[in-house]
Amino acid sequence: MTDFIKLIDQVRHCTLCAEHLPHGVRPVVQIHPNAKILIAGQAPGRKVHESGIPFDDASGDRLRDWMGIDKETFYNPEKIAILPMGFCYPGTGKSGDLPPRRECAVAWREKLIQQLPQLELILAIGQYAQAYHLAEKKKTLTETVLNWQDYLVADGPAILPLPHPSPRNNIWLKRNGWFEKEVIPELKQRVYSLL
Repeated sequence: MTDFIKLIDQVRHCTLCAEHLPHGVRPVVQIHPNAKILIAGQAPGRKVHESGIPFDDASGDRLRDWMGIDKETFYNPEKIAILPMGFCYPGTGKSGDLPPRRECAVAWREKLIQQLPQLELILAIGQYAQAYHLAEKKKTLTETVLNWQDYLVADGPAILPLPHPSPRNNIWLKRNGWFEKEVIPELKQRVYSLL
């Protein structure tokens, strides 16, 4: 456990991409070796950057609803690990938040995932997490999520690709009604069985 504590301390004090972050460094992660579920998101948004609490926004409310769990369960690191592809808020671009910085994944991701020996399910949220965690993804996020069953049968933890739960994706959710009819019940069942 000492190595784990040292690693987490290094992550929380990371400044690898400080010069590229307009709002400063504030790594936001949640992890414990007992966690069975990993939420692999993109990067903290502005509100999460300010609070330091992962998914402390409307996206988190929707994600918890999709998973069928309450905040107490969601924020229990012994049950759920939360490791975005970029640990700090990257700032805002023309059409929303900028992509996650690559430095986090290169420096920390494998070291942290190795600290999750109980891991059974990875929720790969958005294109950046899917590109990292899926051996083969489809041309678009929609195609990847539509073929979600292909990723549940791999060696190691099952991977469930999801769209981002952001309110910005309301139009996507309306256009793709199959997601809430097919994927959400499977997600809730798997989360329930693991917790």
